[in-house]
Amino acid sequence: MRRFPALDGLRAIAAVIVVAFHFGGPRWTWLSGWVGVQLFFVLSGFLITTLMLREEESRGRVSLRSFYIRRVFRILPVYLVVLAAMYALAHLNGASGRLRESMPYYLLMVNEFAPNQAFPHSWTIAIEWKFYLVWPLLAFVFVRAAVLRRMAVTLLAIAALVALIPFEKDWPYWPIHYVSILVGCLLAVVMHHPRGYALFRPLTRPVASLAVFVGFVAVHLSLPYWPPAEDGHSELMIGVYAVAVAVLLPAMLASGLPTKVLSWRPLVFVGERSYSLYLVQYLAMTTVIALVPSYAGHSTRLFVATTVLSLLAADLLYRWVEQPMIGVGRRFSGRGKVVP
Repeated sequence: MRRFPALDGLRAIAAVIVVAFHFGGPRWTWLSGWVGVQLFFVLSGFLITTLMLREEESRGRVSLRSFYIRRVFRILPVYLVVLAAMYALAHLNGASGRLRESMPYYLLMVNEFAPNQAFPHSWTIAIEWKFYLVWPLLAFVFVRAAVLRRMAVTLLAIAALVALIPFEKDWPYWPIHYVSILVGCLLAVVMHHPRGYALFRPLTRPVASLAVFVGFVAVHLSLPYWPPAEDGHSELMIGVYAVAVAVLLPAMLASGLPTKVLSWRPLVFVGERSYSLYLVQYLAMTTVIALVPSYAGHSTRLFVATTVLSLLAADLLYRWVEQPMIGVGRRFSGRGKVVP
């Protein structure tokens, strides 16, 4: 398969529940929208690793130059456009000081360490950016065409990151997010090998895929009822959820009722624009409140209005920034050249 439409549907749901978490208020806490970014992380690890494994198999090796060029043109153009728009809006409102203070962090892609929350949700982009820089070197330069060694390296990386998770409440807990991405990477490595795929193949049967989907929904809806961690962090919950996503993905790759639902064209439409939608949500929220001051305060109407305006803006960014820049990246990367 060259495309997995059901995964676009998952992206759409992840993006919308994140917006619900940010702006929906108490009525939407049952959605656990905060965990939507973990779904993005597992998906990213799975898809990026699958693409690199296919390139290695068909062309003999992975071109790091081409990979990095494509990632730069995929990630940075929309990110920089939205960052510039946020700075312009903050400047007009006379509140650009906080954003200016954190701008070096945002430009160097270490957003999670920024001194304030002027661009609060951008930390996820920084996490994925650093993953893109390191993972190809780790899995496709130091380890080449050896599935067991790749699995071992991935498991060791997960173990090392888990060991880095601090026990003190005030420490940053960024390592767990890389664990989520690596869970997706591990799934891709296993599924790319015939014996590994045979382990997951039963999940692709229609009845099994429906059962897995229902089980995943149950896990997701159970998150608000987990006992709170003593240190105030949610590493264990995030880890369990990442594994649940990894079990879900194989079940979504074959025909079945959940796959058909997630491949519904409106969901795919939103999923294709989910990156821009995610980035632009705070701009959209600010615009909604500026146009309708009575919408100030987290509520269902603010969530719905922000989602609609974010999608409209995301569609423009998708058509005029994302897609053209992806095309430029492909041309610069020389995609299509066969390695001798």
